[in-house]
Formats: sequence, structure tokens, C-alpha cells
Amino acid sequence: MGKDIRAITVGIDGSRAGLDAADWAAREAQRRHLALRLLQAGPDPASPPDGEPSRVTLDRAAVQLAYAHPALDIMARRTDTPAIPALLAAAAESEALALGSRGFSDVAGFPVGSVARAVAARAERPVVLVRAGELPEDERVPVDEATPPAQVPYLPVVLGLDLSHSADRLIGYAFDAAATRAAPLHVVHAWTLPPPPGYAVGTRTLDDTAGLEDANRRSLAVILQPWRHKCPETPVLEEVAYGLAGHHLLKASIQAGLLVIGRATSGAGLGRVAHFVIHHCACPVAVVPHE
Repeated sequence: MGKDIRAITVGIDGSRAGLDAADWAAREAQRRHLALRLLQAGPDPASPPDGEPSRVTLDRAAVQLAYAHPALDIMARRTDTPAIPALLAAAAESEALALGSRGFSDVAGFPVGSVARAVAARAERPVVLVRAGELPEDERVPVDEATPPAQVPYLPVVLGLDLSHSADRLIGYAFDAAATRAAPLHVVHAWTLPPPPGYAVGTRTLDDTAGLEDANRRSLAVILQPWRHKCPETPVLEEVAYGLAGHHLLKASIQAGLLVIGRATSGAGLGRVAHFVIHHCACPVAVVPHE
């Protein structure tokens, strides 16, 4: 793919999740006025259960997406390069990479495959993991059937934010995702009490806890203030919650169309919260690398 073409790339592996990821990527590309690139990588895999050859699966996906999105610039490509390096290279040339979160080679009961995990942990650009069964209506507010689909508002975008890291790239991606959907942005920051020196277990006072919560609220407000000013059209809900970040993000994602989490480029792969979220969240999850 030429680097002068701004596009979203999606990995096609013949799985239901891969095809649903392609459908999600097409909608995202259309929202953001980008091209769509379909990539099938690795040695020709074993035929899926219906016996359809992999190249036919790729071509069929391209035709179906072109029919559903006639104005979208779509290109399909197959390479014998192993999946992980091929997808990482494609991600580096794309605005984002979308992957299905379950392929035919996955271990039963383990919803995110090794390829998706490896790519999300190493890609230079955002990687969006999409579950099998994700439908266009799943990202919009539930309404009566009489309302035209195009008039149905989008569900909120949820951003998980760790205040201990500089995350302008992460925050920018979340605000952009909310703006392209005309959706509200729900920012979740979870905090816990560190065991300080000289404190016995259970000796924290309510004043200690309240003071730390207020400090976290102020810090979050300061970080988001420039973005509120830059994106005044995006409603922002700030939530500071005590407890494990993964659990609060899962709770928020129940009413979300997209969950955005970060991955520090200086770290070794996905963090604990990211691992938890991508295995349990029902909505698409965007993993955004940042400094």
C-alpha cells in the first residue's frame, strides 16, 4: 500500500470474527473518509469449515464490502509473508489496523488469538480488536425500529486513562473517535491505595481516601482541560473510581460502542489491564500505543 494513501487495514483470516472486523473497519473508514485495505497473510491456511478456499474468502469479502459501501476505496491483497510480520508492516502504513478477536486456530474458550495479541502488543499504530457477531446496530443507541438507522445516535466512546503516563496520542485517538461519531466521550480513571511505609493494613482513614480521590479528580480534570477546549463539540464525562481498572472499564463498556485503552511503547507488550479487557470486553477495543 502506498504511504500517500490514508487507510484502515483489516486482517482477513477466513473466520467469522475476521469478516465482522472487516465490516467494522469499512464503517470506520467511511466515517473517517479513509480508504480500506483487506490483507490476507501467511501460508495459504487450511480451508474453513465450509470448504471455501482462502482466496475466494478474501475476494468475496471485498465484493460484499464494495456492495455495502459503494463510495469506499477498497483494495484486497494476499501475501505469503507470515501473519504477524505482515500485519505489523501493514499497521505501520495505516491509520489503524482492525483484527477479529477469534480465528480458526485459536484455542477453544480463549477469545483472543495469539496473532491478534502479538500484533496489538507490538504495532506502531492503533489496533482495534472486534469480536465475532459485532453488528452495525451494536455501536448505536437502542431505539424503536421506526427510527431510520442513520438518525440513531452512537453509543459513547469509553477511554481508560492512567494518570501516571503521558498519553496525548491515546487521548487524541479517543476524542477523534468520539468526534467522528458525534458521540460523547466517557473517560474512566481507576485508582487504588498504595501500601505506604509505616501504615499497618486497615489504618487508612476516610480523610486519607477522600483526599486521594479529590487529588485524582483534579489531576484528571487538568489533563482533559486542553482537549475539552480543542474539541468543544464533544461531551465529556469524567469518572474517577476506586478499585481495579479492568472491572470499571468492563462496566463502562457495556453501554459503549468502542473502548479505547493505551499501551506504553516503552513497555514489554500488553499490560495487565489491557490483557483483561481484550479478553472480556464485548464491544470493539482499540489498543493505542503511546509514549
